[in-house]
Amino acid sequence: MSDSSRSVEDILEAFKGGDLNLDAALEEIRGCYFQDLGHSTVDHDREQRTGAAEVIYGEYKTPEQIAEKFHVLAEAGRNVLATRVNDRAFDAVRERVPGTEHHPTARMISLKQVQTDRQSTAIAVITAGTSDLPVAEEAAITAEFYDNPVLRINDVGVAGVHRLLARIEEIRETRVIVVVAGMEGALPSVVGGLVDKPVIAVPTSVGYGASFNGIAALLGMLNSCASGVSVVNIDNGFGAGFLASTINRL
Repeated sequence: MSDSSRSVEDILEAFKGGDLNLDAALEEIRGCYFQDLGHSTVDHDREQRTGAAEVIYGEYKTPEQIAEKFHVLAEAGRNVLATRVNDRAFDAVRERVPGTEHHPTARMISLKQVQTDRQSTAIAVITAGTSDLPVAEEAAITAEFYDNPVLRINDVGVAGVHRLLARIEEIRETRVIVVVAGMEGALPSVVGGLVDKPVIAVPTSVGYGASFNGIAALLGMLNSCASGVSVVNIDNGFGAGFLASTINRL
C-alpha cells in the first residue's frame, strides 16, 4: 500500500536518490491522488484541489466501511470528518483511530490532527425549533471543524418572533448566518429582512403531513422575498456549515 502522507516531490526525491525503484515510485504517486479500498475510493487529492479534505458521508455505509475510510484519511495526517453516523460506527472508528470525537446530536465523528488559524469572525446557527437541532448541530459542528467560532441560537421561530428580536444584535455581529427551520420554513425570510449578512437557509423534514418531509419549507425558502437568502437541500446541515465556513474565510 502506498504512503499517501508523502508528497509527489518527496517521492520523486526518493526515486532520484535510489530509495525507490520506478514501479514503487509510480504506485506511491498514484496513492497521492486516490486509494482503492474495494468498497470506496479515497480521494487523497481533494484537499490540494479544493482546500478541504474528503468528508465521509456515513449513511448507508457499514460501520466497518466508515472505520476503514476514516483510518486511511487519518493515517495520511489529515483532519477527518464523518457525517450521518450512528453509535456502532463510532465504536468501529474509535477502535481503529484513537482521539476521535463523537457528536451524537449531529450524528458526526471528527478528528483534529492539524491546527489552523481560527477565524476572528463568527457564524450564527439559528433554529426555528428544538426539533431542528440535529440538522443545526450538523451545520455548527461542520463550521467549528473548519475553525470558525459559532454562535448557537435555538428555538426562536416565527410563532414567538420576540425571542428572535431579543437576540438580533448578537446575530448582527456575526459574518454569516445559517437559519434552520421546518414546518412552513418562514424564519430565514424574517432573519433576512433584519440583517445585512448572507443568510443560508436550511429546510428540515420536521413537520406534520402537509410539510411533505421538508418540501413545504424548501419551497417557502426558495420563494423568500428577503434579499441575500440562499437555500441548501432538505436536512443538509453539513452543506450549510461548509458554505458558511467558505464565506467566512474569504
